[in-house]
Amino acid sequence: MSRVYNFSAGPAVLPEEVLKEAAAEMLDYKGTGMSVMEMSHRSKAYQAIIDEAEADLRDLLNIPDNYKVLFLQGGASQQFAMIPMNLMKNGVADYIVTGQWAKKAYQEACMYGKANKIASSEDETFSYIPDCSDLPISEDADYVYICENNTIYGTKFKTLPNTKGKVLVSDVSSCFLSEPMDVTKYGMIYGGVQKNIGPAGVVIAIIREDLITEDTLPGTPTMLKYKIHVDNGSMYNTPPAYGIYICGKVFKWIKKMGGLTAMKEHNEKKAKILYDFLDQSKLFKGTVRAEDRSLMNVPFVTGSDELDAKFVKEAKEAGFENLKGHRSVGGMRASIYNAMPIEGVEKLVAFMKKFEEENA
Repeated sequence: MSRVYNFSAGPAVLPEEVLKEAAAEMLDYKGTGMSVMEMSHRSKAYQAIIDEAEADLRDLLNIPDNYKVLFLQGGASQQFAMIPMNLMKNGVADYIVTGQWAKKAYQEACMYGKANKIASSEDETFSYIPDCSDLPISEDADYVYICENNTIYGTKFKTLPNTKGKVLVSDVSSCFLSEPMDVTKYGMIYGGVQKNIGPAGVVIAIIREDLITEDTLPGTPTMLKYKIHVDNGSMYNTPPAYGIYICGKVFKWIKKMGGLTAMKEHNEKKAKILYDFLDQSKLFKGTVRAEDRSLMNVPFVTGSDELDAKFVKEAKEAGFENLKGHRSVGGMRASIYNAMPIEGVEKLVAFMKKFEEENA
């Protein structure tokens, strides 16, 4: 069977050459006589894998020396608790709620201190990013929290909020490494890797050194302390070893493709093909305010549940997988992460045109 065009929001499409390389090394990684899957995380061979992965990530993002890089488990969802446990020194944090995941993070933070919802776009089903130029930032807030790209709703912060000097914490799960970013504007960024970077099971956190202290909320489990993971080089316990190895390969692939500037161009080109079609289509329409559109996740609808279902079914038969929208919003969503080739988007648009002619 030939490979499909996989528009899944995550776990998502990975670069084909990375998969082929991993397949070639499956039984014998660089003469060790074993797979990375079977390798001790305490071995020299594995230490080299994780060190190189970190070095390449630092290179791609120009991560300054005073930021620590952690490869953790528990997905982005575990960070919803870990962040307040480690960073809520005054017991106060401000949250900007622009989607399901930011909302979950906010609800989790409420369990650990005073979480303030200082802006939200829930009034219009999260279809836009609120104006964050002059928000009521709490004087004693330990940090201001955002989810930078909203996978379910297809919105993206094009301008970071004015945090009035407070630390910015950002969940970048679905836009991680899709374009250049200035790490110094954040106290912490983190993301699950299963969208742009690797297989599910790894979350990468990049945290400014001064935020990592022994001073965590009482009762914080050892496994949920950033300092423990920093002091042990992400190896306090057995890390998600194979997942990190694949992430490392994807970092190399991105570098080979020309780095994050090239990635951004590639992603803008793909998104433009799809948005341009949606903007002139009589049948399909995008659901997000134009200026807040994500380059990664493109939700759209026909306006009829029956037609939406028909489209998803016929698209699957034509080799376009995972176009059904998130269960909370319905409709369709095409996730066009780094590894989605341009021809995948071109073929999808050609299919949509044909569908529109047949169902006008």
